[in-house]
Amino acid sequence: MPQKTLTKWRAVMAAATLGVAAVTVGIAARPALAVGSPTGWAAQNGGTTGGGGAATVTVTTASALDSALQSSSPLNVRVSGMISLSGMHRVASNKTVFGAGSGSGLRGGGLNVSSVRNVIIQNLVFTGADDDAINVQSSTNVWIDHNDLTDGNDGLTDIKRGSDFVTVSWNRYHGHDKTALLGHDDGNGSQDRGHLRVTYHHNWFDGTNQRHPRVRFGNPVHVYNNYYSNIGDYGIASTMEGGVLVESNYFENVEDTYHLGEGSSPPGSLVARNNFFVNSPAGQTGGSVAGIPYGYSVDSAANVKSIVTGRAGVGKLGL
Repeated sequence: MPQKTLTKWRAVMAAATLGVAAVTVGIAARPALAVGSPTGWAAQNGGTTGGGGAATVTVTTASALDSALQSSSPLNVRVSGMISLSGMHRVASNKTVFGAGSGSGLRGGGLNVSSVRNVIIQNLVFTGADDDAINVQSSTNVWIDHNDLTDGNDGLTDIKRGSDFVTVSWNRYHGHDKTALLGHDDGNGSQDRGHLRVTYHHNWFDGTNQRHPRVRFGNPVHVYNNYYSNIGDYGIASTMEGGVLVESNYFENVEDTYHLGEGSSPPGSLVARNNFFVNSPAGQTGGSVAGIPYGYSVDSAANVKSIVTGRAGVGKLGL
């Protein structure tokens, strides 16, 4: 069998083994399915490439999704249409999970990124999860980008248990209460200290209620160029040894923009600079935050509303 034919045959057989609907292959190096690359913490520690140039499989059912997500090989998983799930579905290392167009995603269940490395979740709609929409625990190098997340039972993007080198960017959050938890428990310091380093940038928190994020232990956590509109309870909370830099964000109709401590958790540290406020007060600051070790470009806070509303969420990659 000629080498080119053999290569195609192997890729097709791999897809058949996974039970997926289709496979996209190339003869030479394949382009990555994910669009762009992360800025911030997910670009550190060797970077985050997901499935990279591995094969791409397209899935349309829950069973095919699970087979692809749990493959031991690097893989790009293209979700086509809205797939109905229940519970949490585990994602193995070296995966890109990507929504086709603006109407593809997961309904009723969520993704569990647990004890793995190098995962990208991009351009997906998450709605009605019966637990978390996305749970990241004990994992490194994760990029959550350009998704639409709403109406889950618990968190929309919860990051915990020593996870590290994570970027959450260009997502739209709406219609939800407990939005973005970072660090699950005040008593988990032995696992979390020195970890939970996360960058949140260019996200649109649209009428959500709290935890944007709520931080424990992570230092520095970098929250920049996000748009907060009509927040019900509070924007950002730094607690329990956390260190948060709140930089060049746009707050509109947010009564409590950011503060120290939350519930029974003691105050962490929070430094705020160059934020923009519309019908919103400057929040509570205190303590010091570790320096940001990576390079990044900051949009003027006054321009963040128009930038983020025009480009955050699904179907807006490359804008």
